[in-house]
Amino acid sequence: KEIGYDELIEALAQPDVVFIGEIHNCCITHWLEYEITRSLYDIHKEKLMLGAEMLEADNQLILDEYMSRAISYDRFEAEARLWDNYSTDYAPFVFFAKENKIPFIATNVPRRYANVVKDNGLQYLDSLSNEAKRYLPPLPIQFTYKEEEGGAFALMQMMGKSKGNQEYLAQAQAIKDATMGWFIAHNIKDKFLHFNGNYHSDFKGGIIPYLLQYRPGTTIKTVLFASLSSRNKSSDSHFCTPRIHSSTG
Repeated sequence: KEIGYDELIEALAQPDVVFIGEIHNCCITHWLEYEITRSLYDIHKEKLMLGAEMLEADNQLILDEYMSRAISYDRFEAEARLWDNYSTDYAPFVFFAKENKIPFIATNVPRRYANVVKDNGLQYLDSLSNEAKRYLPPLPIQFTYKEEEGGAFALMQMMGKSKGNQEYLAQAQAIKDATMGWFIAHNIKDKFLHFNGNYHSDFKGGIIPYLLQYRPGTTIKTVLFASLSSRNKSSDSHFCTPRIHSSTG
């Protein structure tokens, strides 16, 4: 069912949590993320919180200091392990949050812990210090390996890997999903808008089961961006289009 932008926003204004499942290299995705942020802020005002996969939990202090203007953008950029496309694709909605005093949560697991899970499995997390575990959800992480779901293959593509223990790769995906679910559940007060790759929230999977485990009853809608291609005689044209899904725990 095709809907217009106003109907999209009306639907997204209803649930507790909205996931924007983006295509990371799609400029249309990033433009629409910014517009959705502005539109939901117009509705919710101080009730709105933001969060993103692109910022890691152990950088929350740095993010807070930047948002409160305690440190400069240069120091934030130098110290927060930002993605290569941050300045073009994510800085606009972080800046919008800063200017409007919207709380912004760094939800993703520190990448060093996802990496040790990729190499050693989820059980390795038990050996980390209590200080390290502050940036993780409660252990142990519930996880069932389902090879047919292809989660490991998605992660291998994302990391540029062609070899490795496929179950550990899937577990590395799971620690990211669980951590994001935990920090959303731990911080949400009213309305939460979260940005992540579409594989983290497609089809009510990824982050969503963990969020519902940590915060039962949360209402959720997911915007899934899909890539469409149309061929003409002279060139290939690629478009991103959003689709919306909803669920309630």
